[in-house]
Amino acid sequence: MINFKPLQDALNIHFNDESLLIQAFIHSSYVNEHKNSHYQDNERLEFLGDAVLELGISQYLYKTYPNKAEGELTKLRASIVCEPALVGFATDLYFDRYVLLGKGEERTGGRKRPALLADVFEAFIGALYLDQGFDSVLSFLTEHVYPKVEEGAFSHAMDYKSQLQEVIQQNKYAEIDYEIVAENGPAHDREFVANVSVNHEVAGEGRGRTKKEAEQRAAKKALDQAKKLY
Repeated sequence: MINFKPLQDALNIHFNDESLLIQAFIHSSYVNEHKNSHYQDNERLEFLGDAVLELGISQYLYKTYPNKAEGELTKLRASIVCEPALVGFATDLYFDRYVLLGKGEERTGGRKRPALLADVFEAFIGALYLDQGFDSVLSFLTEHVYPKVEEGAFSHAMDYKSQLQEVIQQNKYAEIDYEIVAENGPAHDREFVANVSVNHEVAGEGRGRTKKEAEQRAAKKALDQAKKLY
């Protein structure tokens, strides 16, 4: 059995019932190979964690973006709780190191399988909710998820360019221009760098996997400054 103390120490979260934490990382293939044990897989915890995570993200977005319409909030939430995003959260926290897999699943690379990692992240949320309540879940999200939203990791789901346009339209003489100033990396892993200029002065820089994403992140950088100016 894997020692979960290093994970708890790293997260600064110590479970009252450690069996819940362990269950969050148990894949069904592990249970199938230990049929005579008391182990339960993480599927029920994943079911619960999915709902708790969606509520935690919804509450955060509702409070953080009071001017966003329901459709915009729905789109942004979907981008945060989608499988690729959850895999990113799980990988950043090294959850893959703690997954308990059957030998066959391990041999076929299950530890890095996106759907499996996304499920583990949701199961962890469910376990934390049962063990310590919703406030602890919110504290965890505040530490590990919400900052990524604020940093613009999901800017592709937010139309910062339109928001910036609305803000500077208050000054009818203001002009906005976007320019891709650099392309880095190989063709299969390209990174674009975009500048946004307001009245011919660079107001923000953004980087992204696509030109659109880079421009959106540049617009986000400029938005805070623009709000102060106009």
